[in-house]
Amino acid sequence: MMISEKLSAAISAQIGRELGASHQYLAIAVYFDREVLPELGKFFYAQSAEEREHAMKLLHYVVETGGKVTIPAVEAPKADIGSAENALKLSLEWEQEVTRQITALMDQAVKESDYLAQDFLRWFVNEQLEEITTMETLLSIIRRAGPSGLMFVENYVRHRAQAG
Repeated sequence: MMISEKLSAAISAQIGRELGASHQYLAIAVYFDREVLPELGKFFYAQSAEEREHAMKLLHYVVETGGKVTIPAVEAPKADIGSAENALKLSLEWEQEVTRQITALMDQAVKESDYLAQDFLRWFVNEQLEEITTMETLLSIIRRAGPSGLMFVENYVRHRAQAG
């Protein structure tokens, strides 16, 4: 086994958190669809799929290194979103928490001198910078636009998706 039981268990817990993030982003996507903001809906459906991909990366890493994968139960997402600003605040808070969790995994890999895990987790560390920056930017734009300017936000998200 190339991965310790402790790190394997910690990554398994992170798999559950990534799946939880996927569900939360689905709930947010549904909120935007119901508010007839399809570009924001598409953005969060894509975020949901990306979080599931993260969970799968983690899962495959544990399997490949001979660890035991235990997939935890996932809490139901918050369904009462309330506003576009609340959706982005929730998303930003989630990504900030995930950053702390990924940092803790990296700290454990460093403590164990697990260089394979450090190399693997570095991708997640870098990914979190992108996730937080994206959510901070979108939250700022939504705040500037205000509730009556969400069609401008839709246009921004559409152009961002076309450029990306």
